[in-house]
Amino acid sequence: MHPRKLVIAIDGPAASGKSTTARLVAERLGYIHVDTGAMYRAVTLKVLRSGIEPDNVEAIARLMDTTRVQLRQGNTQPAVLLDGEDVTDLIRGPEVTRAVSAVSSLGPVRAAMVREQRSLGREGGIVLEGRDIGTVVFPDAECKFFLIAGIDARARRRMEELRMQGVQAGLNQLKREIEERDRFDSTRPESPLRKAADAIVVDTSDRSIEEQVELVVERVRETMKAMDAS
Repeated sequence: MHPRKLVIAIDGPAASGKSTTARLVAERLGYIHVDTGAMYRAVTLKVLRSGIEPDNVEAIARLMDTTRVQLRQGNTQPAVLLDGEDVTDLIRGPEVTRAVSAVSSLGPVRAAMVREQRSLGREGGIVLEGRDIGTVVFPDAECKFFLIAGIDARARRRMEELRMQGVQAGLNQLKREIEERDRFDSTRPESPLRKAADAIVVDTSDRSIEEQVELVVERVRETMKAMDAS
């Protein structure tokens, strides 16, 4: 493996397969996996618990001063700690899902989380997933990927995820929610969802997880070889 560990950015819209792909790529490479979406979900949970409206920027900015979000590596997925409390499962609930776009779009929230994400990736050897990793957080990342998938595939994945949590949701409702989130994330003023110019697009609609992971790992290894040869 290349002596200098790389920064790998995996971006894409909701339910495009970022989390599972990033986690397994990190495992294959022996890298750290950072789910930045989980960090924003943890902040959203705290906002909801505090009774602050998601559009109250000043109150949320003050809240960020006393908020600590940590990711602890686990056997299957990182544990998400909010001020020391394990909220890994709580942040995946429907209430957080509905509010996370609004909260994560706020400047004070993004500034705090981006600082933490850059700190985590300072030494390389990391796979970060989100919506602005390759464009804002690590625009100089050595490897960038942008995952996409058809709306039907994404809605089915979300429905299965919710089913595993004991939550029932209709496919059409989930399609509407995903499309609305896409519009919001793509047009927000702070760090909108967009593909970095040098990112490799991976359509996961009809690919298995194994195929997605293999494609990304192979491209990363090609980059390592090119860096060795230069």
